[in-house]
Amino acid sequence: MALPPPDPQFVLRGTSAAVHTLHFSCGGAEPDIPLLFSGSENGFIHVWNLKTHRVDTALDGHGRKSVCCVKTMGGKDRLLSQGRDQRICLWDLAEGRTSVTDSVFTEHVGFCRCSLLQVAQGRWLMAMAARSLEEVQILELPSKTSVCTLKPEVGAKLGMPMCLKLWQLSCGSQPVLLAGYEDGSVVLWNVSTGKALSRLVCHQEPVMSLDFDSEKAKGISGSSEKVLSIWSLNEQQNLQVYKTHELINAGISDITIRPDKKVLATAGWDHRIRIFGWKKLKPLAVLDYHTATAHCVSFSDHSNPRDRLLAAGSRDQRISVWSIYAQT
Repeated sequence: MALPPPDPQFVLRGTSAAVHTLHFSCGGAEPDIPLLFSGSENGFIHVWNLKTHRVDTALDGHGRKSVCCVKTMGGKDRLLSQGRDQRICLWDLAEGRTSVTDSVFTEHVGFCRCSLLQVAQGRWLMAMAARSLEEVQILELPSKTSVCTLKPEVGAKLGMPMCLKLWQLSCGSQPVLLAGYEDGSVVLWNVSTGKALSRLVCHQEPVMSLDFDSEKAKGISGSSEKVLSIWSLNEQQNLQVYKTHELINAGISDITIRPDKKVLATAGWDHRIRIFGWKKLKPLAVLDYHTATAHCVSFSDHSNPRDRLLAAGSRDQRISVWSIYAQT
């Protein structure tokens, strides 16, 4: 008989608003005790101390507009955040500072989170939905130099980009972008040439979230439907449907594959977090704690597997933190 799913290891309260994004940072003075960054609907970014289960710092840089994305840039002192105020902010948190050092005005009104990729020491590419509805803009940071704008072919009618994932096969190889669109398709873009390499219709509804495993050349996406779509990328750079998985309840807000590529987690509109084995998409657990839509899931990148954590953020203003399948 299957074991019942565990309770959260602990729950973080105090955001006073729905939690829309989460990000772990495990590098630092105490590598065993990661920081957890959360972004809330009220515009605040909270930096959580997972030893005390309390907020270390609250950052306010988005004019009380919802924060939809938070990422660290090469350590826990440099932070990027994206808000519904149409701004992406760069923060310096070293030595207790809480200052925005630079920002990018996106002019995009949707919910699409930006994507970051480190391409060299101190150099990053950032993909973000652009002002024009169907376009994605690629910038280099910290210079904010425009690399290219990815425009669908005339008549493609993809709709707005909904989710983005920049990646490269190895350091120094050509960066590519996977973008999920409003029409349910996923498109692979060559960032260097600005050309679409492949397009695959994965869903009948907008693609809400996707993640990609570059080692296995396999990705997964979710939408407002009851279906997870798993797709692969062949050597000719063509996307093809690998398999689909039927869910009990419709609506996926977020999908993330754990850094070790063993398991993945989904955040559902049905308040539940689902854990799957990544190899065969075998359902492993349903974490039923939250009382409203689960908006986001994030895995820690601990070097010691036993310490690995999963965090989930919800509309119920709580963040649940779990230790689950840490040994696999």
